[in-house]
Amino acid sequence: MSLSLTLSPVLDLRAAAPLRASLLERRGEAMDIDASSVERLGGLCLQVLLSAQRAWAEDGLPFSISSPSDAFREAARLFGASGRLGETLEAGGAF
Repeated sequence: MSLSLTLSPVLDLRAAAPLRASLLERRGEAMDIDASSVERLGGLCLQVLLSAQRAWAEDGLPFSISSPSDAFREAARLFGASGRLGETLEAGGAF
């Protein structure tokens, strides 16, 4: 069973520390991130998500981001992180 975390609509500088804390609380369990409500994704929150993805991989646990909003998908593309987050980002599915 995986834990779920719904991302806030605005993932700016102020959201980075709370996002990091939320992820750290859930470390050690399979994780599914719901990105459907994201309206704005800033670089620091993207870094937190990429770091978490790597930490979960190192732990050998699943880490997925499901239902990415168009804004999430576009921001990841503009930051050049689409490939790091998964190929299904371009297809509109989970990654």
